[in-house]
Amino acid sequence: MRFKGFVIITAAALISLVGCGSIKDRKASKVEGIDYMALQKKAETFVPEIGTYGGELIMSTISDPKSFNPITATETSTSEFTQYIYEGLTRIDGVTRMPEPNLAESWEVSEDGLTWIFHIRKGVLWSDSVPFSAYDVEFSFNDLIYNEDINPNSARDILLIEGKKIEVTPLDSHRVKFVLPTPFAPFLRTVNGGVAPILPKHRYEKFVKSGTFSNALGIQTPPDSMVGTGKFLLDSYVSSQKVTFRRNPLYWEKDSAGNRLPYLDRLVYMIVSDQNTELLRFKRGEIDVLAAKGEDYPGLKKEEAKSNYTVFRLGPATGSSFLFFNQNTLTDSETGKPYVDPVKQSWFRNPRFRKAVAHALDKESMIRIVMNGLGYPQWGPMTPSEGYFYNPDVPRQEYDLEKAKKILADEGFKDSDGDGILEDADGNTVEFSFITNSGNNVRVKIAEIIRKDLETLGFKVHFQQMEFNSLVQRIDNRPFNWDAILLGLTGGPEPHFGKNVWHSSGTLHMWFPRQKEPSTEWEATIDTLFVSGVKELDKAQRKAIYDEWQRVAAEKLPLIYTVLNERTVCISNKFKNINPSPNGGVLHNIEKIYIDTEKQ
Repeated sequence: MRFKGFVIITAAALISLVGCGSIKDRKASKVEGIDYMALQKKAETFVPEIGTYGGELIMSTISDPKSFNPITATETSTSEFTQYIYEGLTRIDGVTRMPEPNLAESWEVSEDGLTWIFHIRKGVLWSDSVPFSAYDVEFSFNDLIYNEDINPNSARDILLIEGKKIEVTPLDSHRVKFVLPTPFAPFLRTVNGGVAPILPKHRYEKFVKSGTFSNALGIQTPPDSMVGTGKFLLDSYVSSQKVTFRRNPLYWEKDSAGNRLPYLDRLVYMIVSDQNTELLRFKRGEIDVLAAKGEDYPGLKKEEAKSNYTVFRLGPATGSSFLFFNQNTLTDSETGKPYVDPVKQSWFRNPRFRKAVAHALDKESMIRIVMNGLGYPQWGPMTPSEGYFYNPDVPRQEYDLEKAKKILADEGFKDSDGDGILEDADGNTVEFSFITNSGNNVRVKIAEIIRKDLETLGFKVHFQQMEFNSLVQRIDNRPFNWDAILLGLTGGPEPHFGKNVWHSSGTLHMWFPRQKEPSTEWEATIDTLFVSGVKELDKAQRKAIYDEWQRVAAEKLPLIYTVLNERTVCISNKFKNINPSPNGGVLHNIEKIYIDTEKQ
């Protein structure tokens, strides 16, 4: 719905968070007869109607919430829900993807671009009726985002520049000053709620003082104690069943007739076991919106005319899907044992081993078999849908099994005993676990293809599925007990928002998180590129820097990319003010969506 901030792990294709790219920068705006440029232009001229109050919009999710804490969130199973409750000083327009006023109604900037003064929007109240002020902004940055005791903390990854903090000082209740240590090219985008949510000081300061904030706002926290300024507030959460949000009666935004938004009374997420269940429940009319799988598109489109919904095709997805290996070299301080078996380390940290794996991935089969042709091969960290900074000229490891086998042979891997399984140069059998999250049927099918591809190379692979939040917990916490994983990340047009993944110290540097020093030369190179890129104000120079990051990433392959899906979204015709945009999806303006009572 709103602009996604820093890059986080995603359980499945999202309805409300799709579309973070910029259609204006895409080289190809027409794919298979869909004129995305025309769709985008129509979205830009859309004028919403004055709506009526009432009703609910029902969505679905394949994962329970992991928490309701927007500061410690590293996964969509938290941010998908907290986006409704908390906001930032700016927000990103759902159609143009440009920053615009939000909790700050205006700002001033010094000639050197280092000092910004934000003017707080007057009349904004927290949901417990306490006035919102500049002191809440100070608290959110100085006591939450920059608090080294609160972890994980992806916003801190994004907002530290060469280890230096931005100075945040309230001038009075309605003005707050930011002093940047260096130029910061995406600064105005960075203070949107997706990266830097503002939380109420009067409510959460006590958790900071007691050192318990990291565990505050959990799934057991009473909903009525969660205070925000957002469009909706958490009403209830029933484990494995549903999450319900209620309209915030104090939300500050009004329509052109002066009516307070939003129009809908409730948003409901039904928690389902997998994407097939989502489809069945959508067809039965039990949920209102569906992110459709490619294999389901023909059937859904065929039923569209006689059923009470519309199918929107919105172009290639943003974000990414990839296989990655555990490259952690550290030792568990409690057990004295390395987190990763040194034998496996020697394979996983070898870029030519990873290159051989990349050559073994049959992406065309993934697109044809799993996505019904509605997909695209991915070669690097950014996608065509993410606009200006996308680099199409990265190294491509095309499907070539013979080349993959030769690379492995050159590295000393061979089937010494003729059992069909490779051994390394020291005679160790190449055997490892491979995990992906359950519930995402598309990802599971792709994982099955990858498993077969890897077995064709001569690897012995133990594939398993794991509940999404449990898998995220395993990636991010000691003893880092995993070998290889297939997952996805959200994406967007601003490459710096991937710093939490790509900088070696990043919270989501998944293959080897939170390094004190980069463990390889290529990681050190990427660190330098991210530090340089955020400070570079010349757009062309910035692009050259991030082009190089994408080239290094595609060459060294810490993440071995697979395929992107076409974003296909179905929504019930009973809703009005739907304004589909390739850049923003179908729910980017949810505060203005209302129910047409004649079509219920």
